[in-house]
Amino acid sequence: MAPFTVSAILTEASVDSWIALVLVVAAGLYLYGVHRLRARGDKWPVSRTVLFIGPGLGSIAAVTVSGLHAYDTTLISVHMVQHMVLSMVAPIFLALGAPVTLALRVLRGAPRKRLLAVVHSRYIRVMSFPLVAYALFVANPFVLYFTGLYRLTLENALAHEVVHAHFILTGCLFFWPLLGLDPLPGRWPYPGRALLMVLSVPFHTVLGLTIMQSTTLLGGDWYPSLGLSWVDPWEDQKVAGGILWAGGEFVSVTMIGVLLMQWFKQSEREARRIDRELDRQEAAAAAEAARTGARPAQ
Repeated sequence: MAPFTVSAILTEASVDSWIALVLVVAAGLYLYGVHRLRARGDKWPVSRTVLFIGPGLGSIAAVTVSGLHAYDTTLISVHMVQHMVLSMVAPIFLALGAPVTLALRVLRGAPRKRLLAVVHSRYIRVMSFPLVAYALFVANPFVLYFTGLYRLTLENALAHEVVHAHFILTGCLFFWPLLGLDPLPGRWPYPGRALLMVLSVPFHTVLGLTIMQSTTLLGGDWYPSLGLSWVDPWEDQKVAGGILWAGGEFVSVTMIGVLLMQWFKQSEREARRIDRELDRQEAAAAAEAARTGARPAQ
């Protein structure tokens, strides 16, 4: 195989996978839903559409359909970029697109009831509960990289694609309840959500440093057996660990900032609501005092 270069991201791209089909269908359904809303005079934020289609579905395409996919079983560092994007970047932007909310606003009758039944089912309640989602999010990479499962994904194309889907699913289970735009059950108040993100920071540090300092190659002799003269698997593994460490901390710290901003805005909205309620009570008291001729309470 030729050495990995930036140009290979374009020249080695392939759109004949099932992932490409799923991405096209997902984008089409989302845009159709937006069209349905606007056709009946309802509004849908343009920012949500851009976030869902662009960095949401687009980031998945960037690491699974582009030339990166051609090197994901050749370079550990490329695989790690995929891991970070699929489990931490794409789910955040997909959540910000609020596709469940869009579907609930578009659907009517029995389809809407069925979707609500799924969203509020016991299975979804358990899997999306923050502590359960956090445990899956934290434990999965350790299980993948420090068991024979990772070697299986290198040798078996189907297992490799299933792991990609698994990354996206676990990322969505973790981040969607934290961001809280869609009506998922079991959402925690903002302090609890921010705490979970704080607790995720050491996990990325430990996992990244463990991979960087490991005396065993991930995948066993898979990478040396490729016989590539243009890459040292040991050095590439150190780069991969660094990507996981730095990328994980960057996303976690950014998410903490997003949650704090959401918390602040919610507090402002609540303060305004209380002010409006107090104003209504004062106006009502003044009106009552004027009607009865009494002096309003000071």
